[in-house]
Amino acid sequence: MKQDYYEVLGVSKGASESEIKKAYRKKAIQYHPDKNPGDQSAEENFKKAAEAYEILSDSEKRTRYDQFGHAAFEGGAGSGGMNMDDIFSQFGDIFSGFGGGFGGFGGFGQQARVKGSNLRIQIKLSLSDIAHGVEKKVKVKRKIQAEGVRFKTCPTCGGSGQVTKIANTILGRMQTQSPCTTCGGSGEIIASKPSGADSRGLVTKEETVSIKIPSGVEEGMQLKVSGKGNEAGGNSIPGDLMVVIKEEEHQTLKREGKNLHYDLRISFSEAVLGASKEIDTIDGKVRIKIEKGTQSGKVLRLRSKGLGELNGYSKGDLLVHVLVWTPQKLNPEQIAFFENCQEDENFIPNPNLKEKSTFDRIRDMFS
Repeated sequence: MKQDYYEVLGVSKGASESEIKKAYRKKAIQYHPDKNPGDQSAEENFKKAAEAYEILSDSEKRTRYDQFGHAAFEGGAGSGGMNMDDIFSQFGDIFSGFGGGFGGFGGFGQQARVKGSNLRIQIKLSLSDIAHGVEKKVKVKRKIQAEGVRFKTCPTCGGSGQVTKIANTILGRMQTQSPCTTCGGSGEIIASKPSGADSRGLVTKEETVSIKIPSGVEEGMQLKVSGKGNEAGGNSIPGDLMVVIKEEEHQTLKREGKNLHYDLRISFSEAVLGASKEIDTIDGKVRIKIEKGTQSGKVLRLRSKGLGELNGYSKGDLLVHVLVWTPQKLNPEQIAFFENCQEDENFIPNPNLKEKSTFDRIRDMFS
């Protein structure tokens, strides 16, 4: 089982943003590859700490993690593990002001690799897609490096991707490093590029991307497909493809969290005599029994006929709201029948005191 991110960094679930950053910095220094050469265990701990920090330092991702745990990022939905290039390109600023004690935090003494920009798309899902999970293929236009681009070493930083500054202070000489502004931290600049490529040697290409969407996702949730964003050219890391979930409205079923609601309209005679009615569910149509004397507003609960949670531990219910349809047009014979029934004791409202009130039924819906 994957270790809890808060445990990885050694902080409580209520830790502040600064406490999380401080804890990550401490872990990163402890397990940094330059400090532990050849130690696979230290490298794994270093990656774990970076992965935990990526989630917990982002307020949106942290909220999703607190709600759904690691399942919120399964199926391409989250970090999915991090490699060294990801870590050094995203979190190098954690060590700013520490004098570049670890090879400029560039990763084993090399320059930091620039990461391309992310792309963002929206995917519409039906309730069936959400209930069972689905794999979608989408066409994405992304920037990639053109064929025939040649690079040369950046003259400003000499290929390191970093510019070192030394300042004299009352505490002594302080050394800081920052990304080279000439090459953007890549250590290379373009020597030549083919026609049609932009200033960074990139061209736009349409690509079909397969996206695995886990069951139980919700409206507005954002999934990540690593490495399917724009490239930045040269020795860069591709950005990510961010997928925003949009729910398609179902014709008869309405979603509320993991529960589903269905309005079942029956005739007055069906309410009096009872009936067997066919209704929609997420897995197709089923038939349910309406008891004799069913009152309008009664809620029938079909257990585990709703949606599953993102972590897959439980399923919601299908709540069927029975609505008795009152006839609006009657012929003279029907009018006479109901007039004769007005004083009949069987037609006078006489609710069962044990029967739940409307308030109780609404409360049960949310329990």
